[in-house]
Amino acid sequence: MTEVIGRRERKKAQTRQALADAALELFLERGYDEVGVKDVADAADVSVTTLFKYFPSKEALLFDQDDDIEAALVLAVRGRPPGHTIVDALREHMLRDSADGGPSEEFVRLIESTPTLRDYARRMWMRHETALARAIAEETGAPEGDVSCAALARFALASRELIVGAENPRRAAEEIFGNLGRGWRVK
Repeated sequence: MTEVIGRRERKKAQTRQALADAALELFLERGYDEVGVKDVADAADVSVTTLFKYFPSKEALLFDQDDDIEAALVLAVRGRPPGHTIVDALREHMLRDSADGGPSEEFVRLIESTPTLRDYARRMWMRHETALARAIAEETGAPEGDVSCAALARFALASRELIVGAENPRRAAEEIFGNLGRGWRVK
């Protein structure tokens, strides 16, 4: 059954998207540090107060899909095909994320060239560690808070930056997750 979205929810979603789009356009055009939140609010035709109702900070304007990212990570673990290990599922998810739905090169350059955004992006990505560790624990029957599940979640999430930045992302993912799957036996 299709969920009917009311006018108010549609308007909120449109405002949120208008703010995110305006921010991205302005930041790419002028540079992150050269654009103020008032510039973004003006471009989206809302007040600064309204902007902060949708986004808690200037950095957050560029990272508006946090909930979707977490849901996709958890689904990669819980919805993996029969016979696929959790490590295999996470490797494939990281590869899909970096190739298919990954950010544009222009967006990545903006993030990587702006220390504030680079740090925010890393912190944002790692915020999913608890949810991912919980999903891993549930799938393996481990107790909540299991350190091995938390470690796998942390290593998997941290690997994304290495995979995305690698000359050959597939080879990097195979090497990283191969080591995780084997118990990290280093020669």
